[in-house]
Amino acid sequence: MDGGLLGLVSDYVSNYGYLAVFALVFLQELGVPNPVPNELVLIFAGALTSIGGLSFWLTFLTAVSADIIGTTILFSAFYFFEHYIMEKISKWLPLNKKLEKIKATILKRGRWGIFLGRLMPYLRGYVSAAAGVLNLPYRVFLPMVIISAVLWSGGYVVLGHFLGTQWETVAEVVEQYKWSFVAVVVSILALWFYWRSRQRRKNVVKLENEKSDIGGNNNFPKV
Repeated sequence: MDGGLLGLVSDYVSNYGYLAVFALVFLQELGVPNPVPNELVLIFAGALTSIGGLSFWLTFLTAVSADIIGTTILFSAFYFFEHYIMEKISKWLPLNKKLEKIKATILKRGRWGIFLGRLMPYLRGYVSAAAGVLNLPYRVFLPMVIISAVLWSGGYVVLGHFLGTQWETVAEVVEQYKWSFVAVVVSILALWFYWRSRQRRKNVVKLENEKSDIGGNNNFPKV
């Protein structure tokens, strides 16, 4: 990543503030190609909040709302117009193979497949598109998107806020090693969900055994 890109990010966000943050995040979540990675935009915007250039909470809410609105529109487009999109647009966009793989993951993992997929760079938009193709209910899709937006977009703003003037150094590292960082985060979350599911299964088995013991006990006192 060259210094010119960092300069472009800092100039654009410094000049246009919240509008720049919203527009860049919104367009990328909508699927519009963007030469400036959202991670850099959000880290720098967060850094500006540490020196008083922007309000922390307004920046946080702007980033999260742009994430949610953009990806929800993308989801809705595939939800309502999937046939047209796959017939017309997929001829010149590589949608089919990626969507099929992500659809299989969502069908296997359910709503947590959406959540984990939305935490992965380059696949975030495909996850929303695949969820739309599957016609998942909004009540399933939206909660996962809201949580992931707070963690992803909001998380980068928080990171930038604490980095302050050191944002450029860390931004370069994040851009270079973000897949490794995401892999660690996703692995931790996956282990936590696995542990939770095991605990739930143990509780269900324990409850069923207790019911079985009660049902098979014939030594009740006669009334």
